[in-house]
Amino acid sequence: MKCLPGNLPIPVQFTGGKMILKDIQNLSDDRNIPIDKVGVKNINYPIIVLDKVKKHQHTIASINMFVNLPHHFKGTHMSRFIEILNKFRFEIGISNFHEILEEMLEKLNAESAHLEVSFPYFIEKEAPITQAKGLMEYHCMFIGNKKKNEELDFIISIKAPVTSLCPCSKEISDFGAHNQRSVVTVNFKFDKFVWIEDIVEVIESSCSSPVYSILKRPDEKYVTEKAYNNPMFVEDMVRELALKLKEMEDITWFTIEAENFESIHNHSAYAFIESSNI
Repeated sequence: MKCLPGNLPIPVQFTGGKMILKDIQNLSDDRNIPIDKVGVKNINYPIIVLDKVKKHQHTIASINMFVNLPHHFKGTHMSRFIEILNKFRFEIGISNFHEILEEMLEKLNAESAHLEVSFPYFIEKEAPITQAKGLMEYHCMFIGNKKKNEELDFIISIKAPVTSLCPCSKEISDFGAHNQRSVVTVNFKFDKFVWIEDIVEVIESSCSSPVYSILKRPDEKYVTEKAYNNPMFVEDMVRELALKLKEMEDITWFTIEAENFESIHNHSAYAFIESSNI
C-alpha cells in the first residue's frame, strides 16, 4: 500500500512498473438492492435550441443525467456523465437526444438511461396596444428515457405564466373581481416537430389574459379589461387548452397542469388533465 504525504494510505498497486489505482465503484455489493436512478444533477451547460423566428437560440441548461445500477455493483462512474456531455458540447438538442442516451447506456454499462435538460427560453413579445417590445421567459424541459433495445421515450415540457380572473368573484361583486398570476405547464409527445412558440401561443389563448414583460398605461387598460371580460376558473383553463391540443395532429399525448396563485386565498387552486383520460 502506497501512502500520501502525511502517511495517509491510498489504494495503489503496481503492475509491470505502472501504477494502478483501485476502482472502488466496480467492487461488488452484497446488499442485493438495485438502484433505479443514479447519476449527476444540476449541471449548468450551454445548449442551442431551435427558434421559430431566429432559427437558433443559445441558452444555458440545467442538466440531470441518470442510469440504473444493478444490485451487484457498488457504484457508478460519475465522471463519465460529464465526459459524455463534453463530447456533445454545443450540440445538445432534440435531434441527438437518442444518441446521447445510447452513449450513456454504453459507457456506463446500464440497462436504462434518463436525461433531463431544463432551460429558459425567450420569446420577443409586443404589448397589445403600444407594441412595446420585450422578452418573455418561458421555462422548458426536454426529458428522455431510453432502455436497451427499446425506442426513445421523449417529452417536451413548457411552463408559461398567464393571468386568470375568477368568474364567481365577478358574478357576486358590485364592482371588480379578484385576479391572479397563474402558471400553466404542458408536457407532450409528438410525431412531427412542434415549435415551442406554437405551444406557448395555445396556452396563452386559453386563459383570461396573457402576461407581458412591458406594459404602458394603454396596455394595462387593455389587459385588465380583457381579463375581466374573459373570466376563467382553473378548471376552465385546462379544459380550453385540452380542446386545442387535441386538434393539433402532431401531438400524440399530453398532460396539462394549471396553478392559480390566489390573490385573496392562502392557497393555490390547481387542475390537471391527461390526454388519455379525455
